[in-house]
Amino acid sequence: MIQSLAHYGIHFLLPLFMALVFYKSQWKYAFLIMLAGILIDLDHLLATPIFDPNRCSIGFHPLHSYFAMTFYIFLLIPKKSRLVALGLVIHMIADLVDCSFM
Repeated sequence: MIQSLAHYGIHFLLPLFMALVFYKSQWKYAFLIMLAGILIDLDHLLATPIFDPNRCSIGFHPLHSYFAMTFYIFLLIPKKSRLVALGLVIHMIADLVDCSFM
């Protein structure tokens, strides 16, 4: 239960907090763009089984690889890609927290 609260809290509340604090005038737009980072989980469709509650996504799925995470961090630098990158990095943080409970 705590694991799910932490995981989904980070997925939804952290982007909302970031949007409200750093993108006040366009917080809805910023929140939706960061929330779209959840789409990165489409790479789970490449796994068999698609969902395994005992599997850590980090390092297993291609878009959850350490190489990909490095790329997401570099995407934080240009202003044009920052919101997307924030969504992806927040998603990776949520998954790392999830993995720490395993």
